[in-house]
Amino acid sequence: MGTDHRTLHNRVLAVLGPAIAAGEYTTGHTFTLQGLEQDFGVSRTVAREAVRVLESMRLVVSRPRTGIRVRPHRDWSVFDPQLIRWRLAGAGRMEQLRSLNELREAVEPGAAALAATRGDAEERAQLVGLADRMEHTGRAGDLEAFLDLDVAFHRRILELSGNEMLVGLTQVITEVLVGRTSYDLMPHHPRPEALRLHRAVARAIRDGLPDVAEAAMRSIVTEVVTALREDGRGGGPETAPYRH
Repeated sequence: MGTDHRTLHNRVLAVLGPAIAAGEYTTGHTFTLQGLEQDFGVSRTVAREAVRVLESMRLVVSRPRTGIRVRPHRDWSVFDPQLIRWRLAGAGRMEQLRSLNELREAVEPGAAALAATRGDAEERAQLVGLADRMEHTGRAGDLEAFLDLDVAFHRRILELSGNEMLVGLTQVITEVLVGRTSYDLMPHHPRPEALRLHRAVARAIRDGLPDVAEAAMRSIVTEVVTALREDGRGGGPETAPYRH
């Protein structure tokens, strides 16, 4: 596929995908390939390939003679990273963030406990270094570097859990962390309590203390979920409890 072809294909997706994800097209709304060709000024091949991507996310279903139909929300592949990004970019951003953070609340404390008992000792110890670097960049106000370290920290815990299903959620957790920063829903400086809790998680995992690791991680994610529930704006820079 040539560069121009990919560009056209991505242009269709960049408009149609977010619109469906935002609910601009309700369940049962029907498109046709001919209509997409005309609306976007693209070839039948480009339109068909864009539809195939949407089908892979289970946003639409295509049938001969009945067209391309928007599927019910319950059918969507809600763990698809691209779909998550589209939903975070739309009007339903806060609902998506709440859903994702509630997933974190259910998953990450248990992953931290497993990491404390299953992870390689040397790799567990490296988490402390990550937490220390997070504190340094956070206090310096370098949020870009802090985000990179934060993503690495949470990804590493999932990996150290030794559970392939938990590891499979890595990209989903990453989208939560990146999304909250991208849409200015985090404070300008991480609060000291957040940094302390990350250190507590890292040291508990290093020392093989699953109960302590689980409790500290639960404190991190539960506070975020609570803030999102209480703050209709999602805990913006002035109100969010801390960056996690």
